[in-house]
Amino acid sequence: MTPHPITLAIHGGAGAAPRGGTRPEQEAARRSDLAAALRAGHAVLAGGGTAVDAVVSAVRVLEDSPLFNAGRGAVFTQAATHELDAAVMDGASGRAGAVATVTNVKNPVSAALLVMRRSPYVLLCGAGAERFAAEHGAQLVEPAYFYTDERYAQLERARRRHRLELDHGGAARAAREGAEEETEYGTVGAVALDEAGDLAAATSTGGLTNKPVGRIGDSPIIGAGTYADNASAAVSATGVGEVFMRTVAAHDIAALVGYRGWTVQRAAEEVILRKVPAGGGRGGAIVLDRGGALAMVFNTERMYRGVIRADGSPEVAV
Repeated sequence: MTPHPITLAIHGGAGAAPRGGTRPEQEAARRSDLAAALRAGHAVLAGGGTAVDAVVSAVRVLEDSPLFNAGRGAVFTQAATHELDAAVMDGASGRAGAVATVTNVKNPVSAALLVMRRSPYVLLCGAGAERFAAEHGAQLVEPAYFYTDERYAQLERARRRHRLELDHGGAARAAREGAEEETEYGTVGAVALDEAGDLAAATSTGGLTNKPVGRIGDSPIIGAGTYADNASAAVSATGVGEVFMRTVAAHDIAALVGYRGWTVQRAAEEVILRKVPAGGGRGGAIVLDRGGALAMVFNTERMYRGVIRADGSPEVAV
């Protein structure tokens, strides 16, 4: 049997450029971390590993970086805490695992993998998810590990803006602007195709800046922000999660590929450029099929993204 063309793609969040632009050294650091994530996932695939292990390896690198809204460097809740969400799905078996609102798991995507492989469940949240992760060997950290000065300053800006808008009756606008600021460097994710022809997807996020405690977005919701099926495609999304949940965006993209026979590019454009905006949403998605065809579509100003194929040369774009 001829091996499939191993492919790994990642994203590091979609959104508007920050006011005042991005410092060149910070931009270079983000690109470097994206390339490192691509190389980590590729090493798994090149060694004959599974697509599931590849996407988890790639996402872990981005969770460990303070420059993305996942793991270390995640955004703050209204209570100045961190609540992290992640999911992984295996396109070969249809199995999936996810965690939500965890506060002390160093790599939430690893906890999601444990849920998939060591439990009959799909989604665990809060203290129960943390206890399960600890019992199965996930690395735990003090909540202060996730703190960064940049994200705390972002929370303070969101709080000031929210108070100002409330004084003028503009709470809805304040929420939208806070969400857009959050997605400047948002949710991270990966999709992969291994040499056996199996697909997988993984997504991890800190959610929205200044979000209510207990809010869960689309990333850990299978079919909303994360989905994989060998019969169609692997999808990882980024953006304002409420719209991605209402449109079941990740599954919708895969369904257009599987049921209608659309290319991943056409399917992604239909959902990300038409359906999500029609619902008031902003964001993007990366989509990969079993032939190695890849789409990276976003309706925002930019999306951090990258791809690496069999030759092992990472390609990164903003």
